[in-house]
Amino acid sequence: MWPDRRLLDLFKIDLPIFQAPMAGAMDTELAIAAAKAGALCALPCAMLSPEKAREQVNIVRQQVSAPVSMNFFAHTPTVPEPTKVAAWRERLAPYYKELQLDPAMPLPSAARAPFDAAMCEVVEDVRPEVVSFHFGLPEASLLRRVKDAGCVVIASATIVKEAVWLAERGVDAVIAQGAESGGHRSMFLTDDIATQPGTFALVPQMADAVRVPVIAAGGIADGRGIAAAFALGAAGVQIGTAFLRTPESKVNAIIRSSLAKGDDGSTAITNVMTGRAARGIVNRAMRELGPVTAEGPGFPHASAAFGPLKAAAEKTGSSDFTNLWAGQAVALGRELPAEELVRALAEDALRRLRALSA
Repeated sequence: MWPDRRLLDLFKIDLPIFQAPMAGAMDTELAIAAAKAGALCALPCAMLSPEKAREQVNIVRQQVSAPVSMNFFAHTPTVPEPTKVAAWRERLAPYYKELQLDPAMPLPSAARAPFDAAMCEVVEDVRPEVVSFHFGLPEASLLRRVKDAGCVVIASATIVKEAVWLAERGVDAVIAQGAESGGHRSMFLTDDIATQPGTFALVPQMADAVRVPVIAAGGIADGRGIAAAFALGAAGVQIGTAFLRTPESKVNAIIRSSLAKGDDGSTAITNVMTGRAARGIVNRAMRELGPVTAEGPGFPHASAAFGPLKAAAEKTGSSDFTNLWAGQAVALGRELPAEELVRALAEDALRRLRALSA
């Protein structure tokens, strides 16, 4: 019934719908629900220890017999410049004082590590059916080990040049991450936010440029978006924001309220919250410090100083300093159980595709 079955056959799944890995917003409960509906479930592992990542894969496999994807970051780690860190803390000091916090208080390091040998050993042990990467790919030796473990490899691209680069290095499918998508931009061959193409301009150009299947991501939250993606050459879609209001999502009540009130103009791309470009609902920090700034100490170090501010503000019911990652289709989100949502999305998309081909 689907016009392109390449991903269904490649991943051994029933539906060409990929549940996006959303670090901090989900765990195994959402992944299991998506898998039960026939989608490809994904576990975000960039903020997990190797032991926790292994545990989560095992939990999913105990609950459902379906392919599982493990997602990792592939950024190049950097050491924060002390002068930049000091200037950033000085910039945020008025907010600390406003919330009755010590601006000089010790801060934990940001927990966003790139894929390394320790995580590769986990992959070789648990052998997930799929491994996905954000911010490019790990070093060639680690990528070869992932492939030798029998894993299908996919990665995100924000421009055609990145998709070609990924295809040349052997990825099995490319995620076309349009500017509409929520969360961190997977930019690795460019840092120009202003020229980022939207999903429905990017997908057909990417499909023309690479032979591997293209997965559309960004601004897709209902059957209309799925059908449109297929019409433009995608072989599947990745959906994230639409899952954030499901009961399986782990976002708190403050974030849920912001999501429920969101509309087409609620989000912006910012580097304020983490030091790297990401789309989220505009909060006070984004308004007053950015949304884009050159002041921060870079990714992921900019986020460390927001931890105490986020915790203190949320105690008062405020999202002033909370990462509200969401895409431009936030208003299309629904409060449905994740398994029910996936099935509804697929049925709606198939109905529209049948109408297009009639």
